[in-house]
Amino acid sequence: MPGPRFTDIRRFESIDSTNRYLLDEARAGAPEGVVAVASHQTAGRGRLGRSWEAPAGSNLLASVLLRPELPPDRRHLACAVVALAAADAARPIGVEAVVKWPNDLLAADGRKLAGVLAEADLARPAGAAPPPVVVGIGINANWPATDADLPPELVGSATSLRQQSGRPVDVEELLGGLLEALEPRAADLSSPDGQARQSADLRARCATIGTLVSVELADGRLEGTAVDVTVEGHLIVECAGQNRTVVAGDVVHVRPGHDPRS
Repeated sequence: MPGPRFTDIRRFESIDSTNRYLLDEARAGAPEGVVAVASHQTAGRGRLGRSWEAPAGSNLLASVLLRPELPPDRRHLACAVVALAAADAARPIGVEAVVKWPNDLLAADGRKLAGVLAEADLARPAGAAPPPVVVGIGINANWPATDADLPPELVGSATSLRQQSGRPVDVEELLGGLLEALEPRAADLSSPDGQARQSADLRARCATIGTLVSVELADGRLEGTAVDVTVEGHLIVECAGQNRTVVAGDVVHVRPGHDPRS
């Protein structure tokens, strides 16, 4: 069962965005640990503003409010611990998931199981409590059940826990498993030793290491081979014989013959 941090769970049949709701609640003074769960989101999105919509009630759509003591260059670890907790929650279902740096959860066959999006409210008075970080996750629990459920452009790139395990998934049990696994991971975010532990776990479960990647950065694109994850949780990419450290960026695993711009 979830620990004491995540006891305030607020449920919605339909909402525009659980992230947007919790950011508003954080600005109004809500404490760390509030969870928003929706059967359906009308404005759910992923990185770079991408939209994603599944049949209502089929998947787990949730956001958590965190207030970790994280330096700015490690705020991405708030996203990582939620992805790692989701991988923990998938294991009892019979699915061994891995993390695509920095924020996606993949099945063993490389198809996407979940996406994670963190948003921080950095507007706070000097000396105030740590800025809130809201982390939203959408886990493909029961949709797609088969590839026939997917639009043609997603066949081969998306999957679900149900499709991987061969049986329906109880979304409430999945939520409980996620929050239970997240409890110690969230606690780790506020200490250097804990941050190092979470970065090490991210490195151990990172499917991006050893993969040819294309990384969209604020000032252009970087292409090369991902070779490591640092103690801070940053991605190291070897490009033209030099190692580049990626603190934040949108990463594509490049398949042979695939144009990462498509």
